[in-house]
Amino acid sequence: MSVEQYQSTYIQQQFADRIGGANYGKDTNIYKFEKIKRAKAAAKQANPGVELIDMGVGEPDEMADAGVVAKLAEEAAKPENRGYADNGIPEFKEAAAKYLKEVFSVDGIDAATEVLHTIGSKPALAMLPSVFINPGDVTIMTVPGYPVMGTHTKYLGGEVYNVKLTKENNFLPDLDAIPEEIAKRAKLFYLNYPNNPTGATATVEFFAKVVAWAKKYDVVIVHDAPYAALTYDGIKPFSFLSVPGAKDVGVELHSLSKSYNMTGWRIGFIAGNPLIVKAFGDVKDNNDSGQFIAIQKAAAYGLANPAITEAIAEKYSRRHNLLVGALNELGFKAEKPKGSFFLYVEAPKGIKGGQRFESGEAFSQYLIREKLISTVPWDDAGSFVRFSVTFIAKDQADEIRVIDEIKSRLSDVEFEF
Repeated sequence: MSVEQYQSTYIQQQFADRIGGANYGKDTNIYKFEKIKRAKAAAKQANPGVELIDMGVGEPDEMADAGVVAKLAEEAAKPENRGYADNGIPEFKEAAAKYLKEVFSVDGIDAATEVLHTIGSKPALAMLPSVFINPGDVTIMTVPGYPVMGTHTKYLGGEVYNVKLTKENNFLPDLDAIPEEIAKRAKLFYLNYPNNPTGATATVEFFAKVVAWAKKYDVVIVHDAPYAALTYDGIKPFSFLSVPGAKDVGVELHSLSKSYNMTGWRIGFIAGNPLIVKAFGDVKDNNDSGQFIAIQKAAAYGLANPAITEAIAEKYSRRHNLLVGALNELGFKAEKPKGSFFLYVEAPKGIKGGQRFESGEAFSQYLIREKLISTVPWDDAGSFVRFSVTFIAKDQADEIRVIDEIKSRLSDVEFEF
């Protein structure tokens, strides 16, 4: 039987309300990434032989460092690494604590009680609401942003309050604008810097204000930091945990996916408040049996060699320079981010004498279908599109070729902003 045929059986009536209940799978809305997927397929079909330049991919374009791969092969061959890892091995936790100190100047992290490995950041964000949220509790999320923690808050009967990240406020949440009633009911506050999708970075002053706000309202801060080590132009990687008092109010999530080209490896860690880490470990213990020990040992090797990330950041910085320059020549007001591999730019209002763009999504669809350039639109707080500098290019000359091609394709129209 097909999915459609099973929708007429009792199975369809048994689905939980959190995923749509009896209407699960019958929603006819087409969501953003599905629209992008369909537009890319249509563009390629209509323009056979024309390169589709994919600037929307949110993952690295290269393999992990050869030393990390070699370490995995070495450790995978050892019989003592074959078993369950449970909540992780001491070697990885110690490497994570040392990494925080050496790269982010975070002192005083106890590897034994204040660090746990995670199978990437996403599962950690999915589990943390189970540590804190009861029906009616509030999680504060930022938009645009990564929604996983909010989704699982709703699964548990909690509520989500969204705070907009606006250009006028440097894409930082306005803490003073959060209603008192929400602040008093909130248990979790999700932050992410350098930010996806805006590329914005936080300041010491902002995080100090977050710590004071969290203490005032008894809120747990979850800082998602997968791009924290990818910074440019002499800006030192910066951790929430380096701010006085941060460990009193929250935790930080790190991942090797973006900073070490290890997306498919699924390895990261949570660090910070020991009571939160302990409770997270108890929930985690009932969700997974840990990442393969050989992967943990290879990741520990990576954390001990931050020069790997520095080389990756140098490449992204170079690509950002090229892309920002090209877009600004075309009339955009692009600003190089201080971190992450994303470039977040305001969508034009339209084309002079031609098509109008009522949203970031409308502009993104135009780019894909008419120019075979794929981006990701965001309309949560203004009309923007997100470019990623993780596009495929085999060397520096090819990077220049790709950016020149983008500029060439967009030069036959005049955008209005």
